Amino acid sequence: MRIRILWPAGQALATLEATPTAEVLWGALPISSSAATWGEEVYFGTPVSVPREDGARQVVEPGTVAFWTDGDSLALPFGPTPISRDGECRLASPCNILGALDGDPGVLRTVRPGDPIRVERA
Repeated sequence: MRIRILWPAGQALATLEATPTAEVLWGALPISSSAATWGEEVYFGTPVSVPREDGARQVVEPGTVAFWTDGDSLALPFGPTPISRDGECRLASPCNILGALDGDPGVLRTVRPGDPIRVERA
């Protein structure tokens, strides 16, 4: 499954694994939301609500596509957050891992708080 994430200054493609959360998200596409940032992470609400999966993680690689179950949001880290240690990507709490961005996650630096975000099937 591939998705396209669009905002006014750019876009990114991502490949999702066949996880229960990814399947639910896929079924809800397209999604329109409003961006928020937290350090070097972009996140935004979705109409999806799912439980935390067994493989949920809090520390991830830049470019991970994660689902924050505590906020029903997609979380896209590209660098350290306010709670990171030693430059890691540390999410607010353990998140379901859906997949990864294709290419350089640094493209997310162009997302501004309040930007409209659209996620669609690619």
